[in-house]
Amino acid sequence: MNCSALLCLMLMLVQLWPCSPSTQNCSAQNTDQSFTAVQRVKCGWVREPLFATEEQTSMVPVYVGQLKSDLDKQDGNLKYILTGEGAGSIFIIDENNGKIYVTQKLDREKKPFYTLRTQAINRNTQLPVEPESEFIIKVRDVNDHEPQFLDGPYVATVPEMSPEGTSVTQVTATDGDDPSYGNSARLLYSLIQGQPYFSVEPKTGVIRMASQMDRETKDQYLVIIQAKDMVGQAGAFSATATVTINLSDINDNPPKFQQRLYYMNVSEEAPVGTTVGKVFAEDSDIGQNAAMNYFIEGDSSDVFDIITNNETQEGIILLKKRVDYESKRRYSIQAKVVNRYIDERFLKEGPFEDKTIVKINVEDADEPPVFTLENYVMEIAEAAVSGSLVGVVTARDPDNDDSPVRYSIVHGMHLQRLFSINEHNGTIITTKPLDREIASWHNITVTATETKNAEKISEANVYIQVLDVNDHAPEFPKYYETFVCENAVSGQLIQSISAVDQDDSAEGHHFYFSLAQEATNNSRFTVKDNQDNTAGIFTAKSGFRRQEQFSFYLPILILDNGTPPLTSTNTLTITVCDCDTEVNTFYCRYGAFMYAMGLSTEALVAVLACILILLVFFLAIVAIRQQRKKSPFLEKMEEFRENIVRYDDEGGGEEDTEAFDISALRTRTVMRMHKPRKKVTTEIHSLYRQSLQVGPDSTIFRQFISEKLEEANTDPSAPPYDSLQTYAFEGTGSLAGSLSSLGSNMSDVDQSYDYLTDWGPHFKQLAGMYTSHRSVGD
Repeated sequence: MNCSALLCLMLMLVQLWPCSPSTQNCSAQNTDQSFTAVQRVKCGWVREPLFATEEQTSMVPVYVGQLKSDLDKQDGNLKYILTGEGAGSIFIIDENNGKIYVTQKLDREKKPFYTLRTQAINRNTQLPVEPESEFIIKVRDVNDHEPQFLDGPYVATVPEMSPEGTSVTQVTATDGDDPSYGNSARLLYSLIQGQPYFSVEPKTGVIRMASQMDRETKDQYLVIIQAKDMVGQAGAFSATATVTINLSDINDNPPKFQQRLYYMNVSEEAPVGTTVGKVFAEDSDIGQNAAMNYFIEGDSSDVFDIITNNETQEGIILLKKRVDYESKRRYSIQAKVVNRYIDERFLKEGPFEDKTIVKINVEDADEPPVFTLENYVMEIAEAAVSGSLVGVVTARDPDNDDSPVRYSIVHGMHLQRLFSINEHNGTIITTKPLDREIASWHNITVTATETKNAEKISEANVYIQVLDVNDHAPEFPKYYETFVCENAVSGQLIQSISAVDQDDSAEGHHFYFSLAQEATNNSRFTVKDNQDNTAGIFTAKSGFRRQEQFSFYLPILILDNGTPPLTSTNTLTITVCDCDTEVNTFYCRYGAFMYAMGLSTEALVAVLACILILLVFFLAIVAIRQQRKKSPFLEKMEEFRENIVRYDDEGGGEEDTEAFDISALRTRTVMRMHKPRKKVTTEIHSLYRQSLQVGPDSTIFRQFISEKLEEANTDPSAPPYDSLQTYAFEGTGSLAGSLSSLGSNMSDVDQSYDYLTDWGPHFKQLAGMYTSHRSVGD
């Protein structure tokens, strides 16, 4: 079977699709088949779809195509059957001739194709004469959708002064039609509004700059873009989108001062840092492109300074140095402003800076007096008498009227007792002699006040140095303990000495040591000056005897190098020791002490032995008394236990009516005579048991309690038993249980009181005593 023997499907509204040449290969496998309405998929034939337009309506069935078998003799024996997507509803087939119709309107955007199956059967036998074949009906697109800008409206930003052709942004429209068929989805972009500043590429929708624009002229543009399908042909659908294009700033404008000349004033009293005035330069740019820095040019930069306020971009002129109306009354400064960030692309258009002139007038003010010096340093010798001249301070009124000045000393009343000042000429004198060794410097504060305006006051510091005078003789720096052995030989060094001087020597102290004149001829010691402010004491003879002379007093003369030189005589005490060649300092001190007390060594040993014996005896007595002494804590324990056992065992309170026989209490009042107690414990125990059988409101009970209390209070040998009323009515209703150990069949030693620790903090001390006592007893 070849393709010419097959009847191909006739298509409506489209060209006739030829049978595929590959059907020849399939024919060899299906020689018994003659139906080929569509190519068989299972044979590997190429499927060529049928077409129907999406505009076909469901009101009147529209012919789509026809299926026909070469076995159809047109005698009505064959029947055509259609199955698959939409068969019987959207698509129907004429079972007699195989013509296919569409009964509803098709929408390609909802379903672009339908897959159907067809078969031819014999009407008589109901058997298929052709195998079932599958084919596709593809819905051909028509232009029924308008373009849409899904991302609009658009906002874009481009730097100002951008060159022509600079890309700004891209707009994109979508069309629901089939882009692969016809021109229904082929869009064309055009510019409706935005000429001559912008342009748009027709096919891509890219918006570009058409000319350079200045943000300072206009910073925002509204552009309208249109998109048409069908490549803009007649009958095409269209849509528009708005694009807001903002021009971003660049630094293409220099700063400009608002004024070419500024006038300002500053008072001569103004302190450093005072704001003199402000200058301002305008910049058409914004943001950091408008940031600027101010400078002062010329020699005036040492008097005035200028800073930039980064928020307002103003230049603030500050006083850098105090001005004086009498010295200079006017200043002319040149201020310059420069852009902080400069775009090098625009440097060719000129420098991004500007200059202006600022004239500043100094205003006169009533100023306080001015001292010729801020600090004065003066000198005076410590030997000067009262009224001696120290120095002179000078101040004047800087104003034109030159008001007279009055001087005074402040900063402490004690300084005024040492110095005084002439209020008219500023002469400082002493009021009493000065001692450099007490204070070598004096700091005072002198004020100068205008006589016409007492509020105008200025101060100056005066530092007075007291110059040294050699008025102190040299002396030993400390007390020397000097010893010499009885067997010392001649020429032996026994002591090295030095000297100190309270005076201050400009060339350094130099002391000279020698024996006093009265000791030169008959001295057993000599002094050797070492020429380095020290000297050595040497023995002049051999052999010393303590019995003959215990101590020697050696007068030593010390001379300083002051002007005039001063001398002093210092006595060195030398003690003779009973020792070998080397001196034992401790032994010598001991011997000196004995000698001073007038006691011999044997007597001192006896005294010390007696003191030692008395000390041992005292310690023994103290130890014995502490062993016999009982602990206060145990005494408290015994007293506490004695009070508790007086209460006997605990009864049942008001609820207990069977424990005791209280018939004796139910009688009339029994007169009880006060008598000495023979066995207090036994008696109280019995009465306590009887009292438990009556209530607290019973007359008998109250009388019994009153008598027992009176009896206890009048008996000096009995403990205070009135505390028994605390436990008299403790019954079964108590949450704490029994607090008494009366009636216990165990001794205090055998009974465990560990449960007391569970009663809480109020019983902590009680628990500690019992547990501690039990430990001691164990």
